[in-house]
Order: sequence, then structure tokens, then C-alpha cells
Amino acid sequence: MPDVMVGRIGRPHGLRGDVTVAVSTDDPDTRFAPGSVLDSDRGPLTVAARRRSGGALVLRFEGVEDRDAAEALRGTALSVAAETLPEVDDPDEFYDHQLVGLAVRHADGRALGEVIDVWHPPASPVLLVRRPDGTEEAVPFVRALVPTVDLAGGFLVVEPPDGMFG
Repeated sequence: MPDVMVGRIGRPHGLRGDVTVAVSTDDPDTRFAPGSVLDSDRGPLTVAARRRSGGALVLRFEGVEDRDAAEALRGTALSVAAETLPEVDDPDEFYDHQLVGLAVRHADGRALGEVIDVWHPPASPVLLVRRPDGTEEAVPFVRALVPTVDLAGGFLVVEPPDGMFG
């Protein structure tokens, strides 16, 4: 199973090695608890401390002792193994990694493309779909537009409004 991104390290915070983290998990208290080990392209990082500063999540990792070491981590993606994620009880909720790679079909059966990314703006999630011609279409991930998600079948159905996929 693939790794699932749970955050990205931002700017240093202070002089002692703390960093801000852009969170991309719905369970930051568990994922970023002290002692948690997160995967990264720089190797495993162990959370030594966690706190909030205003609205920002601030972490300190073991072995990151100063601002220069914290700056070196800027932009690093933090992930966990997908198999460590809890099962989702709600049939209308999905992890991003479950959606990426699904074939996208029109309600009439036509192939529209493939999900290549999931964005999380403030409103509802948005699926980024690569069309067969290589162009991309952003599809709000709401039931009115995406009535069917068939993980076992490897596809989802989109009922696009006029102009979408046009």
C-alpha cells in the first residue's frame, strides 16, 4: 500500500528547531502526538513535542536542535503507511489514496479520465481529473456531481453540469 501524506513542514518557528506544519490529515492529534514516527524523504522523523501557536501546528522533531536544522526540513512531506490508517465507517468518506487512480466515467458510461489528485480547499474536496487528451478538470467532490464511488470496481461516476468536461 502507498504512503499517505499527513502534512508538510513549513517555516522554522523560533530558534530551538521547532517547525510549523501544514496539516493534511483529519486526525492531527493522533498523527502528530509526541513519540509518533513519520516517514519522509529524509528518513523517519520522530515527533518530540507538539503545540499550537495561534492557528499553526508547531512540532519539534528528535535531533532537530536549532533553526538551521529546522530550515533544512522546510518543504519536507510527512507521511504514514496507508495500512496504519483506521477503517472508515461512513460509506461516503474516503481517503485520498483510495480515490487517486480511479477511472472517471460519465453517468452515461463514457470515459472521462482518471483521478490524479485530491485537493482540500476550505469548502469541499475537489478531484483533479486528467482527461484522455491530457488536459485536467477540477470536479467538486460532492454527491450531486459524484453520485457513485466504486472502489472495488476501480471507478467513480460524474454527472457534470453543462460546461464541465466540455
